[in-house]
Amino acid sequence: MPGSLATVRSALEPSSRSSSTDALQLVGELGPDGIANLSADPNYSPPSRSNPPRSLKAALDAAEPRRDSSGYTTSDSSEEDYDALRHEPSAVIVGSKGGGFEKESIEKSGLGINVNRTYEDIKTPAKSRPTPTRLKSIPVTLNKLSEKGRYILTADDEALREILRVGIEREKNPDKKRRKKFSDLVFTRQFTAFDRQNTASADSPFHGFFTLFWLGTAIYCARLAAENWTKHGNFLGTNEIAGLMFHRDVMVLGLSDGVMCGATGFGLVLQKLVNAGVVNWNKEGWIIQSVWELMFIVLVLEWTLFREWPWTHTVFFVLHGLVMLMKQHSYAFYNGHLSETYKIRHTLERKLKQLDSTEPVKTPSETTPRVSSMSTSYLDHRPTASDLNQRRQYRRSSMDGDSNLKEVAAAIESGEPLDVDQIQTFARIMKWEIDALSEDLKGKSSSGSNSYPENLTIANHYEYIVLPTLVYELEYPRSDKINWYYVAEKVIAVFGVLTIMNLVSQSYIYPVVVRTIEMKDAGMTLPERLKVFPWILSDLMFPFMTEYMLTWYVIWELILNVLAEVTYFADRGFYADWWNSISWDQFARDWNRPVHNFLLRHVYHSSISSMQVNKKTATLITFFLSACVHELVMWCLFKKLRGYLLFLQMMQLPLVSLSRTRWLKGRATLGNLIFWIGIFTGPSLLCSLYLII
Repeated sequence: MPGSLATVRSALEPSSRSSSTDALQLVGELGPDGIANLSADPNYSPPSRSNPPRSLKAALDAAEPRRDSSGYTTSDSSEEDYDALRHEPSAVIVGSKGGGFEKESIEKSGLGINVNRTYEDIKTPAKSRPTPTRLKSIPVTLNKLSEKGRYILTADDEALREILRVGIEREKNPDKKRRKKFSDLVFTRQFTAFDRQNTASADSPFHGFFTLFWLGTAIYCARLAAENWTKHGNFLGTNEIAGLMFHRDVMVLGLSDGVMCGATGFGLVLQKLVNAGVVNWNKEGWIIQSVWELMFIVLVLEWTLFREWPWTHTVFFVLHGLVMLMKQHSYAFYNGHLSETYKIRHTLERKLKQLDSTEPVKTPSETTPRVSSMSTSYLDHRPTASDLNQRRQYRRSSMDGDSNLKEVAAAIESGEPLDVDQIQTFARIMKWEIDALSEDLKGKSSSGSNSYPENLTIANHYEYIVLPTLVYELEYPRSDKINWYYVAEKVIAVFGVLTIMNLVSQSYIYPVVVRTIEMKDAGMTLPERLKVFPWILSDLMFPFMTEYMLTWYVIWELILNVLAEVTYFADRGFYADWWNSISWDQFARDWNRPVHNFLLRHVYHSSISSMQVNKKTATLITFFLSACVHELVMWCLFKKLRGYLLFLQMMQLPLVSLSRTRWLKGRATLGNLIFWIGIFTGPSLLCSLYLII
């Protein structure tokens, strides 16, 4: 559709028997209600019969962005937009506090009970709009007016009205989809899927299989331990792995970890300097923070090499160092963002005082901008904490909200005389903007006590450091008390699962690793070692799958829940049902929610807003950074830099594209089967490659 998106061209024939010379092309403007004033186009020449006139539906399809069968654009239907998330009162327990919730509003709603909503349940769509199925034609009504050559076209179908509405909105507000640099995340009271406090999980018809799994695991491990006792006089067998973990530097590891956590206070000191005006965040502040983060991770790696730690110590220390790195980055860059907002508000307050001291002139002032030329409709809507994007939408819909503020500031700074209307209108504009900025600085803080810069305290910083989240917010939903029986239950489970992992590793993985090392020591060539590669792979497949699942369970289900309970952290959405994944992007989102939230806010969204890249490039950057970090962990394990994991993880991108093709789209079972084949073979394949090659 050439020109404006609100323009429609339609080729009409009075009847199917009419000649092509009788055809008319109507040109006019369409309104959002589906009604248009049309007139005949004098420059139109009828097409030949070999090229029949294009229908109105075809013209609209050509003009609109490509849409999938559901009616939504196909840019990335699985992409999450945290700007569209809202708190769900029914996911919150009455009595819990924090995270931007008002207790009174929850109690009045009658929904303040824990129904254990999953993460997907609390997401709301970006915009509620109908999703009609694709039609072969769109019915319209054409009425001829008394004026010669004029017609009224009315859309009889909701699909056309929706297309017109979206097109007109996009024409008026081309920047409406622009993302914020820091998108707000939703933190609500919820439990993990396998937690006994989750009634939805306890009432699941598959709960018996969960019980059966642990019963079978316990019986098998008891038999394995008895066999080890008979052969070696030790339940853990020859016990090389446990000896490797505890034979030296355990205390040094603990002290090093404490020093590493304490060193994160650098970000707090820097933000104090930024707030005091000593450092400008947008100039040298973020550079100083980035250099510090680089030095931090290099020192972590160098310390493991200097101490010559075994792989157990190294992996723990490096992984925890990466966690501290992400926490520091989120804390520093979010507060740096707030510092610029705080600076703008301070400037506006100073301008407002300057405006209050201005004496108005009696005659209408010639100073621009004049009140009559300014759009102030957005001032009728007071900014609220429940929707911080509201102010941006109002200013965009009034077309010149941003220019108002700039013109007002320039007029005040110039010192030119202002009349009474200008002073009053300028004051309204500036007070509205100050209120909006104050809401931004308040963030999720319910009472405002933690709003910037009151949050820049030692207590607030180190409380965030121990919370089981990687994304900094001014306030989180909190529980009222600690269930110590629950904590004891989870701690015992941690040691139990670690014992099972030790048994499996000692019995099935360690002997294979020793065998491959002996092959290299015996001087076997690479072709000779590759001949036994399939057998090494098959020997490692089941034990590595077991270790993979148990490692995930002990971290995301047990350790994080213990940490959340003792820190009163109420949001336990550490993972979603990743085992039902039908594509690799769904798995990347669901299996590790804390890291996913960090990457989404500080890599994906920040790449789009800061580097001005498109969604596909931002996705590529996010996947590549994640793959590099995973490859770093493999280096900690094997002290080899081969790039196998980096390559396999980057291969997930074409697999994601494949999952959206007609061969796999809508075939959930096939997609889930492919996913599990990858999970089943991936860990053992990687280990075999590092051992053999």
